[in-house]
Amino acid sequence: MPSQFPMSRRRFLMASAGAGAALGLAAAPARAGTGRRPFGRHGSPAARLTPKTLYVDRRGNGDFTTVQAAVNAATTAGYTLVIAAGEYRETVTAGVVDPATGQRTQAAAEMTWIGASENPRDVVIVYDNAAGTMKPDGSGTYGTTGSATTLVRADGFTARWITFANDWLRADHPGVSGTQAVAIKVQGDRSAFHHCRFLGHQDTLYADSFALGVTARQYYSHCYAEGDVDFVFGRATAVYEHCHFRTLARTDLAGAPYGFVLAPSTAVASPLGYLVRRGRISSEAPDAYYKLARPWVPSSDTTARPSLVVRDTWIGPGIDAVAPYTNMSDSYPWQNQRFAEYRNTGPGAAIIVPDNRPQLTAAQAESATREAYLGDWTPWKGR
Repeated sequence: MPSQFPMSRRRFLMASAGAGAALGLAAAPARAGTGRRPFGRHGSPAARLTPKTLYVDRRGNGDFTTVQAAVNAATTAGYTLVIAAGEYRETVTAGVVDPATGQRTQAAAEMTWIGASENPRDVVIVYDNAAGTMKPDGSGTYGTTGSATTLVRADGFTARWITFANDWLRADHPGVSGTQAVAIKVQGDRSAFHHCRFLGHQDTLYADSFALGVTARQYYSHCYAEGDVDFVFGRATAVYEHCHFRTLARTDLAGAPYGFVLAPSTAVASPLGYLVRRGRISSEAPDAYYKLARPWVPSSDTTARPSLVVRDTWIGPGIDAVAPYTNMSDSYPWQNQRFAEYRNTGPGAAIIVPDNRPQLTAAQAESATREAYLGDWTPWKGR
């Protein structure tokens, strides 16, 4: 999506970084990952914290200069990647699928990525493929999944203090119709992100599962996500706690709606989909130009019954309070899905048309908790 002014990729990231600072993302007091100690308190190749700690620095001070090279070196489970400050312009895949069996291997399982400075603005993994981008070999376009800058296909993945971005812009490619441009697609079970940023426009954060019928529990804590169309979407059972969602301005559309914050595609057999808890939704667009959510029932799963609860969250005026939900397809009206809210505040949370804002009862809200969604996995505990 074009901004109000033409933006180079670098200006896009810098502008987004400024927005992240304004949104209160955690920053390390000493910016420990910059300067002469690129890995800060997390060791170095000369003082490795554990045998399975690998160091990435694009300037050459680590074991590897790219994130993908470090991932490739993690041939068994349990590795930690410490990533020095810098922009890593590459696509990265964590997790391997055996082409013969279609099964995931243990490579990259239980992996942790750490932004060394403990400031998510310092470590940026970014690329610029879109769904409609032609592959270099001319074999076709990437499609939505193929557009992802980062693809996580391993279980037990954790990331801290990292920015995942896709800086493909519609304004730069007026002839491309496939404008989905994923910053990260997450398919693994027990995937956790703490103090991370997700920057893009359409389909920024793809919180999904490996396959229909496979559970993928995901947890996002104190994260920031921005975009315009369906920029948090997918089939995962995901909890977004203390997260900030920001909708972007557009100049390519004459009127509302500009887009949709959430687009879950929960399988009908999954009792729970997305839970947004104690969050914040802001906008740089005019008031009421965005919808809070719409259900995604993909062609690959026409029985999907999207599930979303937004509770105890401040919703700004950018969200249309009169009609906060809409359909992606009239064949699957949002009223037939599992959408509900509870104790939200802010101008975008005003209950103007009660039928358009289904609310949980106090008894129902007792079951809309991170514990209910994530079961025996407690990623909010410990470091």
